[in-house]
Amino acid sequence: MSLLDIPMAVVDSIMAAIPRPVPERAALQRCKIISHRGEHDNKTVMENTLQAFSQARDAGVWGIECDIRWTADLVPVICHDASPARVFGEKAPVSAMTREQLRAVVPDIPSLQDVIQQFGGNTHLMLEIKAEPWPQPERQCETLRTLLSPLAPVDDFHILSLDPAVFEPLDFLPNECFFPVAETNVSAISAHAIERGYGGFGGHYLLLNNRLMQHHEAHRQQLGTGFPRSRNCLFRELNRGIEWIFSNDAVALQKIRDRHLHA
Repeated sequence: MSLLDIPMAVVDSIMAAIPRPVPERAALQRCKIISHRGEHDNKTVMENTLQAFSQARDAGVWGIECDIRWTADLVPVICHDASPARVFGEKAPVSAMTREQLRAVVPDIPSLQDVIQQFGGNTHLMLEIKAEPWPQPERQCETLRTLLSPLAPVDDFHILSLDPAVFEPLDFLPNECFFPVAETNVSAISAHAIERGYGGFGGHYLLLNNRLMQHHEAHRQQLGTGFPRSRNCLFRELNRGIEWIFSNDAVALQKIRDRHLHA
């Protein structure tokens, strides 16, 4: 648990307690929920696994977000942290193991190829590339180009990162495909996204205010907010025009959205 988890939990509780009107039908129709690391509890279903992604897709969730790191032999795999220790107990860094070594110790960590083969074209992929050294950038770019070639940028996937510098080598993709994510540096990321003509940017729902949203709408850019957990917080976002909702409770929010859309 990080130092921000406690205040964020308090904010979530407050937002859950504030009543919100049911959004208009058009807002419910536009709503696109993205499952953050898949539907997981890290007890029975682990984050960033094919099982977690399948549970989200099978519940009708529009998109899945996952994290890309590189093995020692430069295979892109899906793992949030530098090592699998927090989720799987393996302390060795992903970057210190080949794909086969990683598979041997943590078989549930999928490769990017696994994810694309199973979910590409039927679920929108939000692929967050972690900021870490690229020992062979030309080879790594070519690997990504080949893996992503069956998919259409923007329509089928976006590339995310906390550090927009990660996008620079990926010149085979249109700028509209890039979607930086802000932490507390909202103003800087917002300005950078507009300057570069990115598809938009994301951040915590409390930090992306209505003025910012209108500014990016004028540039035909999307804002994505994380991480609503409750009906009232979801409705707050939809009522103010947010369409992309990143959530650790995506399946529950999808059921709420579907129930009110089809009421």
